[in-house]
Amino acid sequence: MPVDQIPAPPKKSLAAWSLDVLLWGGFAIILLAAFNRVDLPNVGNLFASPEKMQRYGREFLNPDLSEWRLLVGQMWLTVQIALWGTFLAVFLAVPLSLMASRNLSPNWLVWPVRRIMDLLRSVPDLVVATLFIVAVGLGPLAGVLAIAFNTAGVLAKLFSEAVESIDKGPIEGVKATGAGGLHEISWGVIPQVAPLWTSFALYRFESNSRAATVLGLIGAGGIGQTLFESLQAFDYAKVSTIAIIIVVAVTLIDMLSQAMRKRLL
Repeated sequence: MPVDQIPAPPKKSLAAWSLDVLLWGGFAIILLAAFNRVDLPNVGNLFASPEKMQRYGREFLNPDLSEWRLLVGQMWLTVQIALWGTFLAVFLAVPLSLMASRNLSPNWLVWPVRRIMDLLRSVPDLVVATLFIVAVGLGPLAGVLAIAFNTAGVLAKLFSEAVESIDKGPIEGVKATGAGGLHEISWGVIPQVAPLWTSFALYRFESNSRAATVLGLIGAGGIGQTLFESLQAFDYAKVSTIAIIIVVAVTLIDMLSQAMRKRLL
């Protein structure tokens, strides 16, 4: 192509530039407006009492390992809470995601199902766990149910987005054989989305392992309850041991998840 025929580089229209300025300018204005609201001017207080931080750091760097077996057992309970919560969430998320997918379900069904999904994932874990504690009492069951309902809302959204991005070819092929709706899902949809669904579920299991720790703070079982009691007693050496155990457990879960992804995907 002759040099004089080289096309000019693309240029943004005035409308596109205006939209960019509006979006990024609005973002900058929100940040500036929130500067005082989030108390950032007082960030210097972080260094106002160095002796307290020194004491905390000193004890934190000397973990108390005398009860490590008990704490590992509590961490294992926390992992089990996350595992069962994620397992139940997947079973809730699969039918919800299929009903919420616009390429599979009619609009009159998609809209209410999506609102249910919004409700499930918008209510914080701690609030849901509190409700279940009232219903079933203190203990791991409340944590399992709280994680299951919250995670179901998250996974249902991710699963439905995966379903909406599938290739329609396999579904049309199954339809051509005269198969019914369940066969279309089993043979045309599930094989395409199974790898993504597996990855999403494993990621949420990692996240839930940390969330289950927090739920223990309100009596939903696991190592979080011991952590809360240690913090209240200013037993920073024990807090350090708990932190180490949590970090090791989350690291092992991450490594296991990566290995499972390589095997399954």
